Amino acid sequence: MHGQGRREEHPQLTAGIGDNAPGSGSFDVTAVRALYPALADGHAYLDGAAGTQVPVSVIDAIASAYRAGIGNLGGAFAASRRAVEIVAEARAAVADLTGGTADGVVFGPSATALAYRISDALSRAWTPGDEIVVSRLDHDSNVRPWIQAAGRAGVDVKWAEVDLVTGELPVAQYADLIGPRTRVVAVTAASNAIGTRPDVVTISDLAHAMGALCYVDGVHATPHVPVDVAALGADFFTTSAYKWSGPHLAAAVAPPELLETVWPDKLAPSSNAVPWRFERGTLPFADLAGTTAAVEHLAALAPGVPGASRRERVVASMTAVEAYEAALFARLLGGLAELDRVTLYGKAARRAPTAFFSVAGRAPRTVAEQLAARGVNVWDGDNYAYELCTVLGLEPDGAVRAGLVHYNDATDVDRFLEGIADLAR
Repeated sequence: MHGQGRREEHPQLTAGIGDNAPGSGSFDVTAVRALYPALADGHAYLDGAAGTQVPVSVIDAIASAYRAGIGNLGGAFAASRRAVEIVAEARAAVADLTGGTADGVVFGPSATALAYRISDALSRAWTPGDEIVVSRLDHDSNVRPWIQAAGRAGVDVKWAEVDLVTGELPVAQYADLIGPRTRVVAVTAASNAIGTRPDVVTISDLAHAMGALCYVDGVHATPHVPVDVAALGADFFTTSAYKWSGPHLAAAVAPPELLETVWPDKLAPSSNAVPWRFERGTLPFADLAGTTAAVEHLAALAPGVPGASRRERVVASMTAVEAYEAALFARLLGGLAELDRVTLYGKAARRAPTAFFSVAGRAPRTVAEQLAARGVNVWDGDNYAYELCTVLGLEPDGAVRAGLVHYNDATDVDRFLEGIADLAR
């Protein structure tokens, strides 16, 4: 059962996001921005792909957890019981965000740490001659852990290549890459560098037809689109709360029955139960309270139908977010396209609102520094899309990345474009 949670609509939004149907243009970004204290500094935060700012409701939830008193799990006192409730509520919230089930939500410090933990556990069943498939499109956290585990197990690694002109990850190649000895296919739901959203459904279908698991990096997709792990065919789906207005922690979502078959290293006294056996050490309870608040925040970005579950409200909100961000991203891309000295990498038909580009004659760090001087925050470098930047010939300096999230507005985009236009002269 998905956790339903309490409905807590933001008072600032009740008159703002009204009849927000996809493409309606009724998304009240001014009301959304008012929920984020950090935005008061006047900067244009186009760095959300590396981590978002947090709304006051998340800040308050974390502070309230500490004020109420928290004990470790398993105690005979109220503070310990509060920690148990916080963990349960956070699992239910992440399940509602992703379409998973609460008892299949594993928490960890980062998606990277979870990938290492799970790849290590899965690889113990691999034997020489087995194969894994990784892609050049992925963040290195969904590449290196698998390659290193394969090396220890004597397993072959196969690569899915990116179309360097379009930035697409051609799905047809997977029919040749996946075979009867394939054990895991690791693929991103959205590139954190160029935004490409591959056809994960077809890739997972091909994997499952050969008895392989599909491990989906959902870190960059989750902040921008409605997620349904079952519809994607993801056996494992990772997401990081700090990419969708939450605190710095991550979760892996999987069917509990699959988790029952996997045994990671753990301490002898720690629980053998799923999902607890995948969580090493004490969980960050206050941050988990903030995670629940972040999901509630996302669920309140679009109007709810009376009696709707939190999962239904999340889907409605993220559908509205996707439409709003797509329109704003079109403005950003259109502006960049007018500049002759700007090279944009990736032109995928389906993409997250993330632009990866270079300015002729300007080092990526110089571009980032000069935009920062204007109060515009962007990233430079490879952003851990190491394989992609290597095949694009962009290592070691990478390129410039500007990414949108739901609290960005047209003013942010226009300030960014004005700065790039000046640099590109």
